[in-house]
Amino acid sequence: MLRLAVAASLVLTVAGAASAAREPAVQQLVALDRRVAARAAPDAQARRVAVIAARTPLTGSRTTLPVIGFALGPGGGQWLHVRLPTRPNGGTGWIPASAGEQLTTVWSIVVHRAARRADVYRAGRLEARFPVVVGKPSTPTPLGSFFVVEEVPLAAGVTEGPWALPISGYSNVLQTYSGGPGEVGLHGTVGLDDPLGSASSHGCIRLAPGAISWIAARVGPGTPVAVKG
Repeated sequence: MLRLAVAASLVLTVAGAASAAREPAVQQLVALDRRVAARAAPDAQARRVAVIAARTPLTGSRTTLPVIGFALGPGGGQWLHVRLPTRPNGGTGWIPASAGEQLTTVWSIVVHRAARRADVYRAGRLEARFPVVVGKPSTPTPLGSFFVVEEVPLAAGVTEGPWALPISGYSNVLQTYSGGPGEVGLHGTVGLDDPLGSASSHGCIRLAPGAISWIAARVGPGTPVAVKG
């Protein structure tokens, strides 16, 4: 009965949200085939701003980056302006188009920090709206334009499960946390008592188990995640 009740709640949430606002319908992505240096300009001689691994650190999936621009380099080769999964937040760089496979996604997520909710869009239309827990005042969820880095399934009963979706945003307060680099993510509420709609996390965005499972079944690495005030 509990599972049926959760499923019904999700259906009502999606149906009720369908007529709301729109987001961009498609996001260009690049899934890396190899380790690549990101540069300050579309030129192999430009300053290197980051080195991006071909695989993600937790699941070993292909590193997938949102593409926000295109340019031709001095030799005529195509370059991609991409968002980076590194500090500082909001960092971007240029990589050769030959570094990976160009893809697209129609999914995007917008987290409204003050309203403590997450809106999920498909092809520019609002598909679902979920209450969330956001960072407490001493460790606020950072604002900005980010993306899903990878999707980590967690075993039954594991705290923060059943899914964790690390994003490309990092805490502006915590340089490290639990042995990691202070990376923010979307994850579940298993083992956590703070109520949905509160501001009580270390910066991560928590969703009910059914909500994070619904999201994880639809989005993938590279999916845009905007956190607004």
